[in-house]
Amino acid sequence: MEQNNKEKPNMPKFNMNWIYITIMVALGILFFTGYGDSSTSADGKGGIAKDDNYYNFKDWVSKGAANEVIINGAEKKLKMYVKPEFIQDVFHADIKKTGPNPYLDVEFGSVETLEQFLDEAQKSGKFNGHVTFENKKDGDMFNTIINLTSVIFFIALMIFLFRRMGGGASGGVFSVGKSKAKMYEKGNDLGITFKDVAGQVGAKEEVQEIVDFLKNPKKYTDLGGKIPKGALLVGPPGTGKTLLAKAVAGEAGVPFFSMSGSDFVEMFVGVGASRVRDLFRQAKEKSPCIIFIDEIDAVGRARSKNPAMGGNDERENTLNALLTEMDGFGTNSGVIIMAATNRADMLDQALLRAGRFDRQINVDLPDLNERKEIFIVHLKPIKVDDSVDIDLLARQTPGFSGADIANVCNEAALIAARRNAQTVCRQDFLDAVDRIIGGLEKKTKVMTAQEKRTIALHEAGHATISWFCEHANPLVKVSIVPRGKALGAAWYLPEERQITTKEEMLDEMCSLMGGRAAEELFTGHISTGAMNDLERATKSAYGMIAYAGMGDKLPNICYYNNQEYQFQRPYSDTTAKVIDDEVLKMVNEQYDRAKQILLEHKEGHNALAELLISREVIFADDVEKIFGKRPWVSRSQEIMNMEAEEATAPKTPEIPETPETPETPETPEIPEK
Repeated sequence: MEQNNKEKPNMPKFNMNWIYITIMVALGILFFTGYGDSSTSADGKGGIAKDDNYYNFKDWVSKGAANEVIINGAEKKLKMYVKPEFIQDVFHADIKKTGPNPYLDVEFGSVETLEQFLDEAQKSGKFNGHVTFENKKDGDMFNTIINLTSVIFFIALMIFLFRRMGGGASGGVFSVGKSKAKMYEKGNDLGITFKDVAGQVGAKEEVQEIVDFLKNPKKYTDLGGKIPKGALLVGPPGTGKTLLAKAVAGEAGVPFFSMSGSDFVEMFVGVGASRVRDLFRQAKEKSPCIIFIDEIDAVGRARSKNPAMGGNDERENTLNALLTEMDGFGTNSGVIIMAATNRADMLDQALLRAGRFDRQINVDLPDLNERKEIFIVHLKPIKVDDSVDIDLLARQTPGFSGADIANVCNEAALIAARRNAQTVCRQDFLDAVDRIIGGLEKKTKVMTAQEKRTIALHEAGHATISWFCEHANPLVKVSIVPRGKALGAAWYLPEERQITTKEEMLDEMCSLMGGRAAEELFTGHISTGAMNDLERATKSAYGMIAYAGMGDKLPNICYYNNQEYQFQRPYSDTTAKVIDDEVLKMVNEQYDRAKQILLEHKEGHNALAELLISREVIFADDVEKIFGKRPWVSRSQEIMNMEAEEATAPKTPEIPETPETPETPETPEIPEK
């Protein structure tokens, strides 16, 4: 106990500058105090240099080893280049190590004495080379500057690389294990609250409790309750999961740590787990706080059941560290984890259990009323005119996410700016929806008259079948202008159905087959233009037979398999043959039904096709002029008609209610005698 109470000595903290200084000193010693394996002489001849004294120099010259002598009178130094046959004797190394022109670096006393010695050596035939004189004092200074510049450049390059490897953080390469989470000291610094999140009423109610607990925890703890440790936001892309997490931080006003699941993954082994630990360490210091991990499926994917296949998997080590930090022996009081993903089926079951992510909050695609609210939010900065109908836009965009609706508003503004308009009108929004769904118009695509007529007959077939099928979606417009990969398209106003009946699915399938049926009936041949229709019809039929149990031979049977890594079908080959036969029968029955409807309305279909050829785009009013009013009114059309009647109906003055007269008491019945 006494040892634990003793104060720990103040050890100096590690600093990367120590490494930089050590490298600088070592390189300075290398450049200024010694010579390397290779150097370059003053006149550019390659070879190593060796320091020697004047007496040895005279001895080597007398032996005939001198090839050339360069005398620097200013510094009283000379260089004696050695003949190749004497290199082994002088340097005790072969020519591969010394270079082609090694030399001795010698200091001398008197130039006159040196000249006299060399003259005598030349006269005696011991020295046959030539002598060169030079007076340079700044040579060493120039080399010193070059060497110093090289050292500084090399050190600067090392510092730059270390910092790049460390992600730009202070500490260089040793900070690679630090968390990359971006921290907001106060969540309301983001400037986003629940008012900025349109729709998602259910999801906002779920996370509102987290905000209330962070603001007033005593309200819950007095009753013995505990706040959920984690909340997982699940939903398709673009539905506002990240925006909802920012709104939670903005409402709570507590520290907010935000990072992506991919930020844990690094090329170095053990970095992911280290970053997880560092993230939770920082969060505990700032508690109460919120940790938000976006796209958690990057690190929380289900672990392999066969450890031999994975080996030392860095992702699994990171996940294990995350599981331990979220609910292990340590305590994370006041730290709430929020995460978002659109692949919840891939997450590890240990991550989803209660105590880690207690709540899974579904952030679904917005319904009709929620799309209206989202349009209102995104239309605030846009200058719109009175022709824009938000109700119509919400009905025209089924299945759109919040991000898609934001894209529609932006595209509409760009389209209006392209035509130099002052405001964005209703047609700009409809064009933007068409642009996002179908693609860009390609009016310059070259087509023959026969191809154009085939496309017109095809699209008129879709329009005719949908007009006379009770449960088909109501038609909005038909176009034979190429968009994206499609040569023509028909736009509908789909109904928002919570459940779909077999009759509704069959009518939709019959409408899909109307294009191919029209081609065969009125041109005598079929084409590849119906490929997308056939694909959708086939998938729908397989879903009805194999999943929804709507087959005649396989009723009430569902073969849906949610196991992603299972490599075999949940039914036998015999059942697969039955499913294929049922699908083929169902599709062909609707194809024959489509041909029968087209033959019954042959004249109207041909008139519709001719109108398409001449105008390229027709609307539901044009179809109504040819076929008359649609026999069935859809639910969405009924709502539109009711709203139109309410808008045009004159308001009658309210009549004050007359006071009720007291009822007279009933006379008792006289019993019969």
